[in-house]
Amino acid sequence: MVLAAADGNQLTSNVLDLFVTAATLGGGAWTVWGAITFAAGLKDQNGPQTQSGLWQAVGGIVILAAAQLFRALA
Repeated sequence: MVLAAADGNQLTSNVLDLFVTAATLGGGAWTVWGAITFAAGLKDQNGPQTQSGLWQAVGGIVILAAAQLFRALA
């Protein structure tokens, strides 16, 4: 019975690690894509595209921070 509880804790830990890794990769990709959009908006002097890219990059950074905070709490 104790062995089953230990396996359940290990499974939960593995699932949380997988979630944090996926959120980190996704947040990183979102940040990079936002930076590319921002740079393209600057190049074309397109205000709405620049603003959209900037907020997308900021959103990606927030996702990265949340994933790392979740890792610290879990």
